[in-house]
Amino acid sequence: LYSSSIGPRVAPGLTMPSGTGSSGWSPDPSDKQPWLQIDLMQKHKINAVATQGTYNTYDWVTRYIVLYGDHPSSWKPFFQLGSNWTFFGNVNESGVVRHDLHYPILARYIRIIPRAWNPRGKIGLRLGLYGCPYRSDVLYFDGDDAISYRFRGKTVRTTQDIFAFNFKTMEREGLLMHGEGSQGDYITVELKQAQLVLHISLGSSPMHSSQGHTTVTVGSLLDDQHWHSLRIDRHGHHVNLSLDGEVRRFRCNGDFQQLDLDTELFFGGVISQKNRSLVYRQNFRGCMENIFFNRVNIIDLARRRAKVSTFTPSCCEPLLYMPITFAGINNYLEVPGIPRRNRLSVSFKFRSWDTVGLLLYTSFAEHLGSLEMVLSNGQVNVSIAQPGRKKLEFAAGYRLNDGFWHMVELVARDGSAVITIDDNDGAEFRVTHPFQLRTGTQYFFGGCPKPAAITGCLSNQTTFHGCLQSISVDAQPVELDLLRQERLGKHSNVFFNMCSIADRCTPNLCEHGGRCLQSWDDFTCVCNLTGYKGETCHKSLYKESCDAYRLSGKTSGNFTIDPDGSGPLKPFTVYCDIREDRAWTIVRHNRYYATRVRGSSLDRPFLGTVEYWNASWAEVEALANGSEYCEQHLEFSCYSSRLLNTPYGPPFSFWMGRHNQRHYYWGGSPPGVQRCACGLDKNCADPKHFCNCDADHAQWTDKGLLNFVDHLPVTQVVVGDTNRSHSEGQFLLGPLRCYGDRNTWNTVSFNKGASLVFPTFLANHSLDISFYFRTTALSGVFLENGGCRNYIRIELNSRATRDVVFAYDIGNGDENLTVRSPVPFSDDEWHQVKAEINVKLARLRVDKLPWVVRLAPPQSYVRLEFDRPLYVGGAGLSLHRLRPFLGCLRALRMNGRTLNLEGKANETEGVRVNCTGYCQDPRVPCQNSGLCVERYSHYTCNCSLSAFDGPFCNRDIGAYFEPGTWVRYNILPAELLAAREFASIRSQPLPGYNLTSEELSFSFRTGTAPAVLLYVSSFRRDYVAVLIREDGSLHLHYQLGTGPYVFPLTTTPVTDGRPHRINITRINRTLYTQVPPGGAAETGMIDPEIQKYNTPGFSGCLSGVKFNSILPLKAIFRPSGRLVPYSIKGELVESNCGSMPLSIMDIPPEMDPWYMGTGREGSCQPRPASLGSIVVTFLLLLLAGLLLLLYLHHHRYKGSYHTNEPKAVQDYHGPSKPLVPHKDQNLPQILEEAKGE
Repeated sequence: LYSSSIGPRVAPGLTMPSGTGSSGWSPDPSDKQPWLQIDLMQKHKINAVATQGTYNTYDWVTRYIVLYGDHPSSWKPFFQLGSNWTFFGNVNESGVVRHDLHYPILARYIRIIPRAWNPRGKIGLRLGLYGCPYRSDVLYFDGDDAISYRFRGKTVRTTQDIFAFNFKTMEREGLLMHGEGSQGDYITVELKQAQLVLHISLGSSPMHSSQGHTTVTVGSLLDDQHWHSLRIDRHGHHVNLSLDGEVRRFRCNGDFQQLDLDTELFFGGVISQKNRSLVYRQNFRGCMENIFFNRVNIIDLARRRAKVSTFTPSCCEPLLYMPITFAGINNYLEVPGIPRRNRLSVSFKFRSWDTVGLLLYTSFAEHLGSLEMVLSNGQVNVSIAQPGRKKLEFAAGYRLNDGFWHMVELVARDGSAVITIDDNDGAEFRVTHPFQLRTGTQYFFGGCPKPAAITGCLSNQTTFHGCLQSISVDAQPVELDLLRQERLGKHSNVFFNMCSIADRCTPNLCEHGGRCLQSWDDFTCVCNLTGYKGETCHKSLYKESCDAYRLSGKTSGNFTIDPDGSGPLKPFTVYCDIREDRAWTIVRHNRYYATRVRGSSLDRPFLGTVEYWNASWAEVEALANGSEYCEQHLEFSCYSSRLLNTPYGPPFSFWMGRHNQRHYYWGGSPPGVQRCACGLDKNCADPKHFCNCDADHAQWTDKGLLNFVDHLPVTQVVVGDTNRSHSEGQFLLGPLRCYGDRNTWNTVSFNKGASLVFPTFLANHSLDISFYFRTTALSGVFLENGGCRNYIRIELNSRATRDVVFAYDIGNGDENLTVRSPVPFSDDEWHQVKAEINVKLARLRVDKLPWVVRLAPPQSYVRLEFDRPLYVGGAGLSLHRLRPFLGCLRALRMNGRTLNLEGKANETEGVRVNCTGYCQDPRVPCQNSGLCVERYSHYTCNCSLSAFDGPFCNRDIGAYFEPGTWVRYNILPAELLAAREFASIRSQPLPGYNLTSEELSFSFRTGTAPAVLLYVSSFRRDYVAVLIREDGSLHLHYQLGTGPYVFPLTTTPVTDGRPHRINITRINRTLYTQVPPGGAAETGMIDPEIQKYNTPGFSGCLSGVKFNSILPLKAIFRPSGRLVPYSIKGELVESNCGSMPLSIMDIPPEMDPWYMGTGREGSCQPRPASLGSIVVTFLLLLLAGLLLLLYLHHHRYKGSYHTNEPKAVQDYHGPSKPLVPHKDQNLPQILEEAKGE
């Protein structure tokens, strides 16, 4: 073990013990760039790294970098997926944080560089490496060497192959492997511009239209003199190409599956350039390790000279490669120079992605000015400034910020300067200008230290980010080891012996053809002319259909649409015929005019390919697939040419639609029948056939509309009976016309906590999700897709029904976005959710609320990888045990593709098509104006607008009125009562009161007369009263401005102690009354007879009292917490008015709280009742009847109702017992209407 501060030593405490013990490594606090280095003594294959803080301290590392290499003077940083080289460390001293590497490290030396640590402590580290020893067989190729592996026979034919080897080089170009066969098969692996390129062909044939050549490119910056692992797995025409953990899966072009190679297979180059398929290639220069072909160790055979021809390969020798990385905000390198010389000479190599950065700055001696060299927009700009003279500026080079190494050499003397880029022909630039030069004492590379007044570096240019090597000042190489130890010069925020540049545009994370531009630590996407927008060119600029343009207010014209949104298909232009109720999307093609066909037969039919304008078949299919209705007119004119009438085999002619499927029905006929339109109408030219053309007459026509959406669009029309004499056919195909959107209302409802399972969603770099939901549940998971490394989940939060949460893990632990609404989402209304995640950010939006955005860590991933099914409506296999969703989902789209929810619905599993719950057909309906509230797994009854309560609003709420007892309920709120004299108030309708109509209902039972049952008055001296006359008849009194009207409700007495139900509805001046069982319903105009009536009081029971939306008795006995303006005179006792008839309802067992089961589980067949059980049932019914008669007799003659509740009375304003009514001894008489009761 080595450390930057203590040198080599053994420190066993660096491992992670299971309990207490070793404290770990902590560097000297004065060490500015601490590191820990491990020598594994031989090459190892390392798969994981784990860290832990030092024991019983506040010391732990929160972020660190992992370097590896074969030699302690040459290092390479390990980049995670997404080119992020920083590992997240610990959050305490005891926890172990392990990182499984996405590809194994092959190295002897490992170095850990802490980048951040606990601010309350210092650096503390215990380290664990997981791996095993790695056997290494290495050969060096100098550009003239090669290995030829000869097969046992003259040829080898394989269906499956495995090629594997490691390589490292400093060259951009080189042939790594090549083999070919006489039948045109070949496989070639080469380096081209520091990228790995695979060429493969399984053979081509003139009998097949498709060519077999396939080229795939992978990797970047492979000229870094570090090992890269390559593996090629081929199974038939399917190939997996893996380079340093990046896997490309593809299918070889052509129709063959075997690779035929002749004689030999070359590695490192070719022996002769006589190969037919191989144009001249530069041989590989570098090292290759562990070369295997189908489990054959090629290097081992080369050492033993068995079946291998070699050209002096030797062992791999380390090359002089000591780069410096500039990766800080204020990085710089200060190198001393020889002062007061009249010749300046500086040279170095650099590589970078940045467009701007300071490469070199030096001040001249004797205050003669300064020289500045800057990388600007891919050029090297040099400026020489001297007092009193015009600044000399010149530039050289082109596109030097391409990530490759470039050599810069600058030589300047008095009056002249020469700059050379890459030492190529024509790369030298000379300038002559009168200036005086005396070299200074310091040269600053990459940036200027602060403060400038003390250091003398006066450049204001941006610091350089990239790598430098081979630095030479005054024609002398700079000793980097002395510089690193600061024995020669100074430095800050630089890393020696490594180049940590990464290509963030390989693979290109910009979608839909977007152009990737990168800097040292980030990339941007240029989406111009792609038709898309966003951070990664993921979101479409265009609407999905013409109907969407109609809804935005557009009129007819040409528009660009994108039916699959953010999906892979491109947008295209169509004509939109926009009308008031719908918009037709019209796509034209090359077969709009008649196509004449001659000389075709069943063996050699005419293939009339339909090429749609501006769109491919797949794009037009996406339009049809998302449309509610589509149609195409197909017309076939025949001249002695038949369609379906064949003596044998398939029909002569047919058309092809979606997915290249053949269809044998023609225009005007539905699918599934082999007919034309006349065959359905039974009016064909020959009744024995189903098409006019099948009569084989001189001239006929079959035409009609094709309108089965799932078969459209038409892609080909095949004609096969025009090869006879005087035989000819013509077909005409109309444009594709579509309207509507069948994706928006692809709806299901989840009623039992089930989930729909879809295949794993392939999200790749970006993912956008949109859907609508409707629920009354407090929580639930809308969807989830998981994997070993990543997962996404969108849910309604169980802690707050106002939160929709988008949870995800893209490799940095659990993250979530939360949208909080001012009102709960469980309101049984439709809400739209939009979520998006890409390598730049994640965002979430619900309805029109603002977007919630969270920026992602710098390129924390390349692609989202899920390996589990997509669960919709539940969390699937999630370990969080989250509640499933109960409610409705519709229009679920992921990356532009609509998931067919209805196609997956299964009612037996609790998922129904359409948004349907239990309120649509409740097993027990809500009674007495109760509202059914959908809970999707069940339902409840909302009795707030009913005068009843109970689970189904069927429990009566009433009161017993003793003689002299009254209840007054003020309709007008107390705060408005004081302002009732104002006309503006008097003209306003009151809560629960309607000037043009009323609805009144209640039940009563009494044995006395006369009596007033109910009285409602207004400011205008209008009133309505229901009363019992002296003869016991029931009357309704109305006064509507002109005078009181009396309407008899019954002719027989209602004072018989039996229950009576009253329903009165007035609409303008028309009454609708119902008084069961006292008589039939009566309807008529209000009787103009004027009478005055007064009674001393009512004695009996009133229940279910409702006036419009006012429920006075319910407000008294079932208070909701809101103050209700009522007063009571006398004793008022709650009663269920037991004489009221109860409606008998068949309550299902699962909804009955008193259901105790069948008594015997598992019984399937009914058993005959025994005589004993019948007798017991009869006795129980008889006993219940006697008890009911005693109860009715008792309450009829007792004169008052007795309950188990106390008759205590207190003010209704009291906070402790709102259920107890209030006495009012000063209740005004009922006819004092001027007071406005």
